[in-house]
Amino acid sequence: METQANAAGPLQGLKVLELGQLIAGPFAAKTLADFGADVVKVEPPGAGDPLRNWRMLKDGTSVWWQVQSRNKRSLALDLRQPEAQEIVRKLAAEADVLVENFRPGALEGWGLAPERLVEANPKLVVLRISGYGQTGPYRDRPGFGVVGEAMGGLRHLTAEPGRVPVRVGVSIGDTLAALHGVIGILVALHERQRSGRGQVIDVALYEAVFNCMESLLPEYSAFGAVRGPGGSALPGIAPSNAYLCADGGYALIAGNGDSIFKRLMAAIGRDDLGRDPGLADNAGRVRRVEEIDGAIGAWTRTRSVAEVLQALEAAAVPAGRIYTVADIAADPHYAARGMLQEIRLDDGDPLLVPGVVPKLSRTPGAHRRNAPALGQDTDAVLREIGLTPGQVAALRERGIIETPR
Repeated sequence: METQANAAGPLQGLKVLELGQLIAGPFAAKTLADFGADVVKVEPPGAGDPLRNWRMLKDGTSVWWQVQSRNKRSLALDLRQPEAQEIVRKLAAEADVLVENFRPGALEGWGLAPERLVEANPKLVVLRISGYGQTGPYRDRPGFGVVGEAMGGLRHLTAEPGRVPVRVGVSIGDTLAALHGVIGILVALHERQRSGRGQVIDVALYEAVFNCMESLLPEYSAFGAVRGPGGSALPGIAPSNAYLCADGGYALIAGNGDSIFKRLMAAIGRDDLGRDPGLADNAGRVRRVEEIDGAIGAWTRTRSVAEVLQALEAAAVPAGRIYTVADIAADPHYAARGMLQEIRLDDGDPLLVPGVVPKLSRTPGAHRRNAPALGQDTDAVLREIGLTPGQVAALRERGIIETPR
């Protein structure tokens, strides 16, 4: 029995209805699906979720789709139509969780206000992800992840001083919002065990980013300090930076613990700095960070990245190099941890996708099913809520639903 439970996942039996598209909502639902939840993804007939066509395509479909929509079922349904809205109400009446990331008011405009859905199914937990949240003066503004990253304070910090702020190379704002949404869902489900009642979770992209901004606000409140961009360094914590090496690569070195700093200075032949009482704590090192960075940089510039990392590993100093995806795909630690998972596409071709995290010892998540074709599960899902073959055929004829051609 335990083996079967492991195969099914710890969230087996949890019914999730996904109404979102692109990144934030679908990433939250993907995380639940990885751990065994039955996720029914609602997509518009015709094109489906726009993510199907984002970035690099294989046989007409984004390979990203195989990550974002694995373990889900696809129901192609035109939410603008009253019959489709009634289907959503029936699905929500039997669901544990509903996930959506449309602009505030969209669900209400379709007659699917979360409050009404929860009234019909008092155990329903609804996750709403939007740019600015469901309330406040900005609620109606369109908000993508990059805007949330900027408003949340992250974009101001991701730059070299005096240069244009750069964006993180992935949609980190959407992903942070999704993970906060998953936390909210799991907290609400835990509380539901006591009360028997669901609730609505309101996640704003900018708030999810802001929640990760560490000491940014209290430093401003207490000292009027506006933290600026630090480039590759970590302002206020020293030493922690990227250092150029003899082969043109960079070594990332974090010697900011008091004892670690001493070991680092010994490793680079600068015991004089390691024994300096003025550098015994972080505050003193921050005041002389340029001197420290100069000493470390002088040492790294005479060695290759590999030589630097070998020496610092021997000294138990945290250090690493900058990985490309080619480095990741070839790394034995990634492989040993199950993070390079090979799946077989429907045409038989292999594809590497990220493994499932977090890792649970007894009931781990798993890749159970490839991402679905548009509308692949439409008939099955509609049968489960009691529609007859004739009713399904009539909906298909009117273009309200779609099944694979």
